[in-house]
Formats: sequence, structure tokens, C-alpha cells
Amino acid sequence: MKRNLLTLLLAALGAAASGQTVNADLLVYNARIYTADEKFTVVSAMAIKDGKVLTLGDSKDLAARVKARAKLDARGAAIYPGLIDAHAHFVNYGFSLQRVNVVDTKSWEEVLQRVQAFARKNGVAKGAWIQGRGWDQNDWAVKEFPDRKRLDELFPDNPVILTRVDGHAAIVNSAALKAAGINGPRSLTGGTVEIRNGQPTGILVDNAVDLVNEVVPGPTRSAARQALLAAQKNCFAMGLTTVDDCGLDHEAVEFIDSLQKNGELKMRVYAMLSDAPKNFEWAFRRGHYKTDALNVRSFKVYADGALGSRGAALLHPYSDKPGWSGFLLSNPAHFDSVAALLYANKWQMCTHAIGDSGNRTILHIYGKYLKGKNDLRWRIEHAQVVAPEDFALFGKYSVVPSVQPTHATSDMYWAGDRLGPERVKGAYAYRQLLEQNGWIPLGTDFPVEDISPFKTFYAAVARRDAKGYPAGGYQMENALTRRQALWGMTLWAARANFEEREKGSLEPGKWADFVILDRDLLTVEEKKILATRVLATYVGGSAVFTRQR
Repeated sequence: MKRNLLTLLLAALGAAASGQTVNADLLVYNARIYTADEKFTVVSAMAIKDGKVLTLGDSKDLAARVKARAKLDARGAAIYPGLIDAHAHFVNYGFSLQRVNVVDTKSWEEVLQRVQAFARKNGVAKGAWIQGRGWDQNDWAVKEFPDRKRLDELFPDNPVILTRVDGHAAIVNSAALKAAGINGPRSLTGGTVEIRNGQPTGILVDNAVDLVNEVVPGPTRSAARQALLAAQKNCFAMGLTTVDDCGLDHEAVEFIDSLQKNGELKMRVYAMLSDAPKNFEWAFRRGHYKTDALNVRSFKVYADGALGSRGAALLHPYSDKPGWSGFLLSNPAHFDSVAALLYANKWQMCTHAIGDSGNRTILHIYGKYLKGKNDLRWRIEHAQVVAPEDFALFGKYSVVPSVQPTHATSDMYWAGDRLGPERVKGAYAYRQLLEQNGWIPLGTDFPVEDISPFKTFYAAVARRDAKGYPAGGYQMENALTRRQALWGMTLWAARANFEEREKGSLEPGKWADFVILDRDLLTVEEKKILATRVLATYVGGSAVFTRQR
């Protein structure tokens, strides 16, 4: 592939230098094309051949030099490289579209109403599992975990599991507890079964959720196919052309590969394998796996839980729960053993770390193997709360902080309660993290957050949520510039995936993945960013989504 890219690049440069006519498959002109290259070059036209960018330049010049089979008049629209979500859960998002959606509910009663409506609409049979995701007790008037009593009354014969919005806690009913063999307290590392009056309340936190998930029947192949194609459709409509799926078993990766090879799945996927023995065996036997659409060279590890469910590991107790500091999901020795294994076998390590203790633990373990500056691009996913003295470790060991700006604007309503006024200053500190290595990839963490990359962009630069709150922005000292936000969703995201030579910017020899928007993200009024609509999305020079104007 490198030889083909070099040949294409040399041909394009030679043709440009000589002024001779070149053949292309598509000429895009009359546009404002943000190439997102390192110089942040802006041009008005682009020629595409064999799925890759052939040359870029002025519309009039390229119209004279390029003989294209098809032409696209952009009518002055803004064009950007295909957007890359550097942290998402693509497969799980697809499955969430087939389950009960309890996102943005304002009470436990509303959650129950949605589950009842789902059961009626889908004719859920007696004994069948009901799954849902998205509730957040922090959005309710009574900001406390619910219990299973009402679920038991409404669904005595159906096991029910409703996962919290962050995926780090769940509420289940008695039928689900029975199926998982949970009838009292459980001793486990990195998780809790909430007990009240000697009985489980139905609330499971972090690793305890797996006790139930392990007995939930898996989807059929047909359902999995439908899930991925539905996820792809929604992603393309948002201008996403590559997604990093953070934490997959090798069977899911193989299924993605099969759908890509038969032409059904055109979404490019950077797949992180889950931290599990079967995945290590599969990965080390096969080695890195790379196609034009799929890249498998990394592992996803979980250091701690989430701040919203108080599972994030903190150096000092939660400000709103004295005596409780959260927990690591595994013993530090486990993380060290994984790091040693991945370092020896030349795989990228990507670790979820939320709390300042979780981040410190992983940074020091990374440092043990990375030793100093390097280009291994080991990542910390979220890097959400960092102690002041630990920021420099990202730069010292070239650790990539992979962050999700909408986490800041979702959590800002209660993060100060969890952390207190001083500690919260080191939370969601994206500019401070950017300064460590000079670049930072951005993602959404969908379906934990909304799939929209425009909410990511807005949260990064304005530090406000979709309601426009707060008026002055949240902790604006850590806002990113518009250029930085765009790079974070394009070139820097590609770099985090070792893919900056093939995507992330529109340059000769790179994939012609691009998105046409109805407004210019770099110049539009800040308050109008969230109204942005995708006019068209292209992957490899072919339209995969088009909106009628």
C-alpha cells in the first residue's frame, strides 16, 4: 500500500509541476476545503482517483487540468476530512438501537414507563430478556440509585437489565438476579452488589454488572448485522467515516471484517480488543491485522469505574461521600502484567482511566515500560481527573490522552460535588493535556454520550452543553481553539491510530474520505455550531450519505 501511495503522490506532483492534463474519477470544485494538514491549508478544489486524493488546488486551475468522469459543484460549501471518532462503542451503539432507550429520562418512573412501552410495542414474550441503557440518576429530582421493587412488580417473569448511561452500573430485577445466581452479598474485585437489609437492591456497579451480562443470551447473526448497519447509517449521517471501537472480543472483530469484505459495512473501524485471555491468544497468534477498512493493533483495558456512579478511583475520598474513594477494577499487578505483555509483543495499550488515582496508577505502569519519549502511542482513554503533579507524565512518556469533550459538559452539573472546588480544576483539562505532547485526539464515547461530532466540537471550543449552559463556558481555561478541535477529530485522531499517512487530512495519496457541511465550523457564529447539518459524506471518493438540499 505504501508503494501505491508513493506512486500516486509522485504522479500527482509531476502532473501539477508540468501543468499537463490528468485523469480523475471525481473533481470537487467551488468549495472551501479545509485539508486539515499540518499547515491547515485551505483550497477550493480536489481531484480524486481510485478512492484517493490525486491533487488539490484552485477550482479554475484544476478545471483546466483535470479530466474527470464526474464533477461535483460544492456551491461554496465547507468540506473537511472525514470525521474520526477517537473513542466510541460502535457495536454496542448498534445493539442499543434494538433495546430500550432510557436516555434523558427525568425520573425512575419515566424509565419504567419506557420499558413498559417497549415491551408492549415489541410483544416481549414471557421469559424473554429485556435490555436497556441510558438512565442517569443525576438527571432526576431524586438523585439516588433506584431499587428493583417496581421492576419486580411490572416484570415478574422477564429478566430485566437496564444499564446506566456510562455503562458502569446497572439496575436489574429479581428474575435477572436469579438467572445470574445472585442472592446475597458478593465479594469481587472492582465491583459491588448493592445490599440493603441483607438483600440485593438490584444495583450492580462495574464488574458486578458482568455477573448478569454473562448470562444474557447473545444476539443472533442477523440481529448483529442489522445492528452494525443501523449504526453505520447514523454515523455516516453525522459525517463520521472512521470510528475507534473501544473494547471488542475477537469474534466481533471477525464479524466486522466479514461485513466489510462483502461490501455491506463501509465504515472504517479502528478496533481495540478487550482485555481477555482469548483475545490475547488470538491477537498474538495472528499479529497486527490491517485492511483498508479495519485496523487491529491495540487492546482496551479498564483501570477504574466512572465518576457518575462513584466507581472512579480517587486519591482522596469523594467530597459527597466521605470515606469512599472508588476502586480499581483489577489489581495493579494485572495492569502491569498486561503492559509487559503488550510491550513485548508490540501492541498498543489503551486504558480507561477516570479518577486521579486510576490515572496515576496507569501513568506509572506505562512509564515503567515506555521509560521516556517514544512513538508507541500508548493511550489513556478519558484522562478525566488528573492530579496537578501528574500532567507532566503524559509528556514525559509520550502518553496520548484520548478525551471526550461532551463528558465535561455532561458532568459539570455535579462534578464539583464529587470532587470539590480544588480537585475539579484538574478535571476535563483538555488544553493542559494538549500541551503535554502538542496534540490530542477527540471522541464522543457514544452511546454513553450523543453520537454528534458537532456536540464534540462545540463542547471543546465553547465548553457549553446543547442548552448553551453555562453562558461563559465551563472552565474556559481548558477550551480548545477551533483548529485544535478540528485536528482532534481528524489528523490527530488518525495519528492516535497510527493512520495519519492514509487519512485524517486531505492530501495527495490519502483516502478521499470527506464530509460536506451546510456551514463553516471555523467561521460560523459559535451559537450556530450545533445546528450544523451534513450535506454529504464520502468514503474512498464514493458517496455513502447524501442529504437532499
